[in-house]
Amino acid sequence: MHQELKKRKTNCLNRRKFLALTIPAMLAGCKTITPSFVAEPQDQRASDYYKGLYASLPDERFPIPAVNLRDIQSPKYLRQVVPYKGSEAPGTVVVDPAQRFLYLVRENATALRYGVGVGRAGFGWSGDAVVQYKRAWPTWTPPAEMILRQPELEQYRYGMPPSLENPLGARALYLFANGKDTLYRLHGTEEVWSIGRNVSSGCIRLLNQDIIDLYNRVPAGTRVIVKATKQT
Repeated sequence: MHQELKKRKTNCLNRRKFLALTIPAMLAGCKTITPSFVAEPQDQRASDYYKGLYASLPDERFPIPAVNLRDIQSPKYLRQVVPYKGSEAPGTVVVDPAQRFLYLVRENATALRYGVGVGRAGFGWSGDAVVQYKRAWPTWTPPAEMILRQPELEQYRYGMPPSLENPLGARALYLFANGKDTLYRLHGTEEVWSIGRNVSSGCIRLLNQDIIDLYNRVPAGTRVIVKATKQT
């Protein structure tokens, strides 16, 4: 009997110790925590946080489907806050075509980083510009030079109406330098696979969910720096 009571007491103590360790962890799991720094996550693509970040947007003019996060070639291209060592003022947008990242500089040496798709070699632009204006669900008008290269685009010489198939996606930010249109855009795309790659004819593309987020954060007049780097 004495041994049985001793055994029960030991089991009870073990259970208390187990609950003392696990209950705080369980309670912590009930709290939604937005990470301040998620630099180079091992694999965040399946997390509830990113599923929510890239969920469908059914209330848009053209309902936007959820992003299949497994189509992103690396989790580093998901939107996240990272340390930032540049000297640009908070609110500046910095595009690094070589690394396929766009940074929105923030306070306290941090930046909100987005993965992007960039122009193929020979089609890029670099320099210092401003967001002259912004458009939701923009019309896309291919430049005359592009129509010469791709005659099938002649039908859109006067503009392609907004839609999910429109190359500018859900939002576009129009960049001007010295008062002139650079013909360079920051815009959305439904082509998830293209993020992190050299695919476009010069513009910078973000996932539609990301360009909407950037559009809401960046006012007209924002400074945009596109780095001049050799793309690989």
